[in-house]
Amino acid sequence: MDIRYRIEGGVALRGDVTVSGSKNAALPLIAASLLCSGETVLNNVPFLRDVKALLEILEFLGAETSFQEGTVRIRTNNVQSKPIPAEFVSKLRGSIVLLGPLLARFGVVEMAYPGGCVLGKRPIEAHIAALRQLGAQDMSHDETLHFQGQLKAGRIVLPEFSVTATENAIMAAALLPGETQIDMAAAEPHVQELCKMMQSMGAQVEGIGTHTIKISGRPDLGCPIHRIPSDYLEIGALAVAAMVTKGKIRLHDVEYDHMISFLNALTRMGVVWQYEEAERVLFVDGEISSLRPTRIQTNIFPGFPTDLLPPLGVAMTQANGVSRIFEMLFEGRMAYLYELEKMGAHIEILNSHQALVIGPTKLRGQTVASNDIRAGVAMVIAGLCAEGETTVTDVRYIERGYDHLDDKLRSLGARIEKIETS
Repeated sequence: MDIRYRIEGGVALRGDVTVSGSKNAALPLIAASLLCSGETVLNNVPFLRDVKALLEILEFLGAETSFQEGTVRIRTNNVQSKPIPAEFVSKLRGSIVLLGPLLARFGVVEMAYPGGCVLGKRPIEAHIAALRQLGAQDMSHDETLHFQGQLKAGRIVLPEFSVTATENAIMAAALLPGETQIDMAAAEPHVQELCKMMQSMGAQVEGIGTHTIKISGRPDLGCPIHRIPSDYLEIGALAVAAMVTKGKIRLHDVEYDHMISFLNALTRMGVVWQYEEAERVLFVDGEISSLRPTRIQTNIFPGFPTDLLPPLGVAMTQANGVSRIFEMLFEGRMAYLYELEKMGAHIEILNSHQALVIGPTKLRGQTVASNDIRAGVAMVIAGLCAEGETTVTDVRYIERGYDHLDDKLRSLGARIEKIETS
């Protein structure tokens, strides 16, 4: 089925919207349910293709799952570790987070190599290094990841600040008696949330939010009830949509600590915004903002998140001057800039990691593609501020990462229509 968005640009977004739960937090927390035997309950879960795909994998492994009105229930009493075929993992890169919990609980894990968005090479050496340092035997070959062995608590030094490798190490360590120290750990908000869930399951965790995490695990973790935090990537995308359409919106259920680098970037760009701490509401006033050029360099948390660079790249096309992009993490992240050029943006791509965006330019409606999840939402934002009609193709990418995005935008006044053809 071909799914597209048709957007009529030029409407200033106005109103209030409540942000959905974070996909990047939901996937490892769902995987963590494998660490216990019983029922795990997760609330505020976003209704996304990736979430449903991961639940299907858990069902293949023997779990019973249900998903109703934002609540996921996972019963893992009858789960077993068995080879997971490519049909389940080829379109879900996030399935890599099954390695740690399955190996720690059952002593063996085997799965086809995960797939996902095309963002350039995303190696798994950090995962292999983490599991080996806990005592796993690596029996993988060209088409299959395969680890086995009785893991033991110890010290892990990751070769890079990998989010998913950190999550695999945390989950594996939580089930092992004794203390495990993880150095070079990622500190992103979803990693912090996983640590908090491990605590609620009975493990002791120190160093949450730092690059050194210590975990005292136990082999009889309890099954928790846990709430998925709001998605700071959705917050950022909607904030940028308000900026470029000269709208005014209030975003509810916003964690300020997750947004600091992004909000600092908005301040440098001349965006008028206000955070109401008591109500956890972010107000963005694009109507009175005058966008200035800036330089953005992505980095590990608490640096500027790579997944918010494509939306901000659209805002740069409306800023008065030359903005500079430096993408440190993925060599394939720049593809969306070619789509923006189709719409009239003035962009100079210097190499696979750096580009100049010269503004302001009037964007014109065109047919553009979603090259990946975050590029897709950037194209939607571009369509919202462009003259005329924009068609965004490959919406399946967007629906992997954003919960009912078109409905939320319509509630703010956007003229956006979802078109499905066989």
